[in-house]
Amino acid sequence: MEFYKTHLHPWVITTEAWFIGFLIVELLVRWAISVVYKHHQRWFFFPFIHWYEILAIIPHLRFLRLFRAGIVAYRLYEMGYKIIPASWLQRGRFYYQVIMEELSDRVVITVIDGIKHELQTSSTHKKILHDLVDHHRSLFATTLAEILQETLATELKAQQPIMSQRVGEIVNQAIEDTPELTQLLRLIPIVGGRIESQIQSIGQRLGENITSGLIDPFIQGSDTAPNTNYQLIAQRVSELNIDNQHLEQLVESIVFESIEAIRKQVKIKQWQEILKQQDQAKE
Repeated sequence: MEFYKTHLHPWVITTEAWFIGFLIVELLVRWAISVVYKHHQRWFFFPFIHWYEILAIIPHLRFLRLFRAGIVAYRLYEMGYKIIPASWLQRGRFYYQVIMEELSDRVVITVIDGIKHELQTSSTHKKILHDLVDHHRSLFATTLAEILQETLATELKAQQPIMSQRVGEIVNQAIEDTPELTQLLRLIPIVGGRIESQIQSIGQRLGENITSGLIDPFIQGSDTAPNTNYQLIAQRVSELNIDNQHLEQLVESIVFESIEAIRKQVKIKQWQEILKQQDQAKE
């Protein structure tokens, strides 16, 4: 111990002083070069960008010099100098991603839990939900009109012949089931039966045409330009007042389930999935 105090310690102090002096001169030279060649938008940006190098001058923070050495090595690697083995770099990136994912997951989960607690306990959560719904009314109307066009219009168009035929048959059957008309036509000699047949045929075609006429306005339009009737329906639905207990419960349920779904997704450890894939590849 006495040997260290008398011989080694002064040498360490002197070496440290020379090294600190070298760091200060090197930083000042680099700062001057950055100012001359305008490496940064402002001359005083240099010490803020290289804060770890400034702090590394302090003896008690000398561990930051390792951080600087790592950055220098990484920059040399980016320039094409393979001074870092690829396996080391890959492993370093993996653990960096693990750390960042764990930190970000904790932050996001904390924020999500805070939002959920705020919505459950705050007296203004209903206003927040109402504002949320009001903000998306136009988008909801557009989406609903497109859905009606894609589903209802397509199905009506496919079922139109069957529906027209069925309505025509119903009208025809209704004429046949009207005994007064049948008795009246039978009073007409010779042509009474023919007139009855023609009336039934006309009634059936009339039912088919009426059905087609009612359906045609609802099968027009396209995905890019929905039917005006569907647009009107969607607009009216989107303007519904949600000051209703069941509607409010529905909106709250959707919001809370969405938050919970996001929370579950955030809790998934992506780095564990990467490890599993690597283990499977090795097998």
